[in-house]
Amino acid sequence: MNENDTKVEQFGPCTIPNPAGYDYWTEDNSVVLFQTIFSGPEDARKTVETSPVFFEQAGPKEKIYFRPEEVTAGIVTCGGLCPGINDVIRALVMELHYRYKVPRILGFPFGYEGLVKKYGHRPVELTPDKVAHIMNFGGSILGSSRGSQNIGDMVDTLFLYGVKMLFCIGGDGTLRGAQAIQEEIRKRKEDIAIVGIPKTIDNDINYVQKTFGFSTAFSKAVEAVNCAHEEAKGAPNGIGLVKLMGRHSGFIAVNAALASKNVNFVLIPELDFDLEGEGAFLTVLKERIQRRGHAVVILAEGAGQKFFEDKGEKDLSGNKKLADIGIFIKDKITEYFKKEGVNLNLKYIDPSYIIRSVPANAEDSVFCGFLAQNAVHAAFAGRTGCVVGIWNNVFTVMPISLAIAERKVLRPERSTLWRALLSSTGQPNEMKAKG
Repeated sequence: MNENDTKVEQFGPCTIPNPAGYDYWTEDNSVVLFQTIFSGPEDARKTVETSPVFFEQAGPKEKIYFRPEEVTAGIVTCGGLCPGINDVIRALVMELHYRYKVPRILGFPFGYEGLVKKYGHRPVELTPDKVAHIMNFGGSILGSSRGSQNIGDMVDTLFLYGVKMLFCIGGDGTLRGAQAIQEEIRKRKEDIAIVGIPKTIDNDINYVQKTFGFSTAFSKAVEAVNCAHEEAKGAPNGIGLVKLMGRHSGFIAVNAALASKNVNFVLIPELDFDLEGEGAFLTVLKERIQRRGHAVVILAEGAGQKFFEDKGEKDLSGNKKLADIGIFIKDKITEYFKKEGVNLNLKYIDPSYIIRSVPANAEDSVFCGFLAQNAVHAAFAGRTGCVVGIWNNVFTVMPISLAIAERKVLRPERSTLWRALLSSTGQPNEMKAKG
């Protein structure tokens, strides 16, 4: 990565005084250093002096690009549900209305469908009164949908309603759609700011330290994990098996295990494992049962996909359809222990949709507010094709292209998080059959 990769597109110079009335402003050229760990002082000096990579720091600018009184803002929420969506919507409306004095804010229903005329969805005008208490509810007051739509039709709708800035709340697929919208707007030589707010409980957006909903998701998952522990220890040879979300990344599974401290095995997409043979998962699980009499296992939904035939099927968002690793492992455990002559009490729990649909916890709710406010600041500063995030505990703005270049994954071979997990669970570094 180089400094050009992190450069955010901007319409032009900002010449209009910001009406927000803050006591201090973020400097126009304020940046956040990408790399913060170096092999030594000399390496740090050399890197900073010769080839530094920076993110733009997010925040309100003293001069802005758009005249607030001429702005109609749009909000759209796409993809699966996630804790905190309503918090983001509320914070966007409050910042736009009270600080920037935007006269009209439109919420487009049911994701990108709401931007396509043929579906018949009409936008909802959002005011502070309408969004005052929506943070108390899960889901999205605007609804959501998956799947791509005709880019030209969506941009036509933005023109129809005079939208000058569109805030796209969603994950990887949503951000790809936002980038396509921005590219079409550029072709038409119009100034409509497209700003993404990353939403995924999997926490897998590239170069974003944390996405909203993640804290709530693994905190809620802990409840299911602890219930599985009670079930497991309450019966002879008890196993509590919990499947959690995580298509490509094991962050929810690992953080839930670390928070619970009642977990013995965690299987994630980033780490290969075998089922049978010396050192393989089922073998070490049996050893645990014979030694301690119970065990708790967490599965991330994307783990162990090598055990299934790849049919090349995709969902509406363009994601590869995953086989159900939860039921598969449940059946394999049952078969293996029966073959080994060990009586078993297995309880299987899949809390996925419960986790997605709850309101945000206190930490996520605060975080959602910061993301939304910084998205508004970025749009008014004339930034477009960008996504707000956080890096090294500082809020940032970066190009959507960088955020979607690849998925963020946990790297067990050099992850302090995984190292902490191994210490907490006591599971082997790897569960591959030996020989």
